[in-house]
Amino acid sequence: MFSVRRRGVARLAAATVVSGLVAAGAIAVAGPAMADEGVQNSGGANATLGRLAIHDTVTIEESDGEKWNAEAGLFEMAVRPGGAIQTYCIDLRTPARKGTEYKEVGWDQSSLHNNPNAGKIRWILQNSFPQVNDLAALAKKVGAGKLTEDTAAAGTQAAIWHFSDKVEATPADADAQKLTEYLEKEAKNLEEPGASLTLDPPSVAGHPGERLGPITVSTNASKAALSLAPGAPAGVKIVDKDGKAVESAADGAKIFFDVPAGAADASATLNVQADTTVPIGRAFVSETRSQTLILAGTSTSTVTAKATATWAKKGAIPALSAEKNCAKGGVDITASNKGDEPFTFELKGQKVTIAPGESKTVTIPVAEDQAYEFDITGPNGFEKTFKGVLDCKTATPGTPSEQPSPQPSAATTGGTSGGGDLAETGSSNATPMIAGIAVALVVVGGGAVFFLRKKKAAGE
Repeated sequence: MFSVRRRGVARLAAATVVSGLVAAGAIAVAGPAMADEGVQNSGGANATLGRLAIHDTVTIEESDGEKWNAEAGLFEMAVRPGGAIQTYCIDLRTPARKGTEYKEVGWDQSSLHNNPNAGKIRWILQNSFPQVNDLAALAKKVGAGKLTEDTAAAGTQAAIWHFSDKVEATPADADAQKLTEYLEKEAKNLEEPGASLTLDPPSVAGHPGERLGPITVSTNASKAALSLAPGAPAGVKIVDKDGKAVESAADGAKIFFDVPAGAADASATLNVQADTTVPIGRAFVSETRSQTLILAGTSTSTVTAKATATWAKKGAIPALSAEKNCAKGGVDITASNKGDEPFTFELKGQKVTIAPGESKTVTIPVAEDQAYEFDITGPNGFEKTFKGVLDCKTATPGTPSEQPSPQPSAATTGGTSGGGDLAETGSSNATPMIAGIAVALVVVGGGAVFFLRKKKAAGE
């Protein structure tokens, strides 16, 4: 017999509503203002999940003594628009779906937000494969005979799961076991790594004839390129604190939208792009149901961010942004008003008024795994929508079964469990029965990669 361990019916709804979306806000200003139909990006690397490329088998032992096998190792991911990264899993019991879009986030927006051992996971990443690629030296250091890429990846993943999911994971390979034991024993808490690229705030507002901002650029790149998105009104420029037009910015730079006097009520979008290496230990999350990942290896990658500006001659002039708040179990909506009249909006039963010149942050409670969609409207056709899924916790034993995603995807319909062509950490080795079920799901449009684990409880 076998069981399909899944995460909850709520995850099906989440995957259905927001499949392919990034936690984001899309802004549209009607009337004389321009419309930005793109997705607001909080900044950093955006990547597509590929195959589980380097892996071996480990045995997971639950707190109740139940044991099951999992494929453990490194995922390949393609960074958009350029670059490649490798990641380990930090959410063992949640499926990983090939072709899923991920975004780089801070620990506070992931399952690491309340994990006291998050820093130990970063230490493991920096002191094991693939950051340490001299496997002979690594084997000698941990008292092992020989490590291959597959066994080193499995041994490293097993140690990470010990701290991310609170399980005992034992590699099938004896030398990999020694690596796991060494990493778990020696791990020390390190600080969270900084972001590759962020803009703060991602939304500003004001009057024509003013410099709207400042927007602070934070990046580990030597510089980031700045450009206005197509369709920006004539005369709008990106300038520094001295009012000089700029086309690039370094870490810590403060930049502004310079809007000419007399400009009609409108909005504009700033695109920021940099080539850099994303810091090891950054978390990657998806807005569909796919396990949370953590960066283990990287090439030089292109990272991006966006900021928007809205201006008007009179009335309320709002600027809004949203960010997940895992500590409070919700989404923070930050609203400011640079106009001369109050800005009032209602959201989830809360009526919020922002006086001229004020700024407020309101936390909207959202259930774990719950899809959300917040629409906020304002004067002159102002409208902003924030969509996403709150995923702040690792799955635990005994949670309700998760349904396979109903969204068909060609990216998830190839490969076998043994060949590593599917994203499958946490899954057992496939049997003919499991393979038949997977094929049937593809035929009816399921097309999703899901975890299959053998359950060895008495009576099955």
